Amino acid sequence: MTGSGLVITIDGPAGSGKSSTALAVARKLRLTHLDSGALYRALTLALLRAGIPEEEWEELDREIWEELDLRLEPEDSAFHVLLDGVRVGPELRSPEVTAAAPRLAGIPEARRRLIDVQRSVAEEVGVVADGRDMGTVIFPDANLKVFLTASLRERARRRLLQEDRPADPDRIEEEAERIRLRDETDETREISPLRRPADSVDIDTTQLTFDEQVDRIVDAARRRASEGLTGRGRVG
Repeated sequence: MTGSGLVITIDGPAGSGKSSTALAVARKLRLTHLDSGALYRALTLALLRAGIPEEEWEELDREIWEELDLRLEPEDSAFHVLLDGVRVGPELRSPEVTAAAPRLAGIPEARRRLIDVQRSVAEEVGVVADGRDMGTVIFPDANLKVFLTASLRERARRRLLQEDRPADPDRIEEEAERIRLRDETDETREISPLRRPADSVDIDTTQLTFDEQVDRIVDAARRRASEGLTGRGRVG
């Protein structure tokens, strides 16, 4: 299952394991993982480097967004993010970027700029794209749409373990509340709110191992290919 134009989307709420799952699925299917969150972080980093105050971001002209040199370079089942032709890595996870990225996600011009980037790379290589509006807004005609979820406490536990923090009951409760508030924000925002695609394959991963949830998506993709039920392009 390879080839340009092939798109699998994996959407879901915070802490549902979208990015790690999408990367594993991409590797198994010989596709390329498109991490939408990394793009928003990269655009945030570009604005911070340019010294543009956050309170001015919503008023920026389209020309300024276009001048920000953000590109993706495929390699080893993933895309590397380039700013001004230079790869960026750990900087995307800095506290400054983490704090400012949510503000960027609600700006229409920022979203438009990144939609163009994501759709253009999908024309060149097959992708497994994860995020919160991949199957509803970015790639509405994807070959396969998946919606991942898990219980709130399980998502909180996984997030703590992912960040190497103790996952004791008190911390799980605190993290669960933070994730609940993030869910509320994602589901009620005016621009591209989190929605389950009407034609998605829904997978509750609460009781699944990581390998099990990856295998379910891979199996669904292969069934879709064998049945010829593709939304765009050609599968296989």
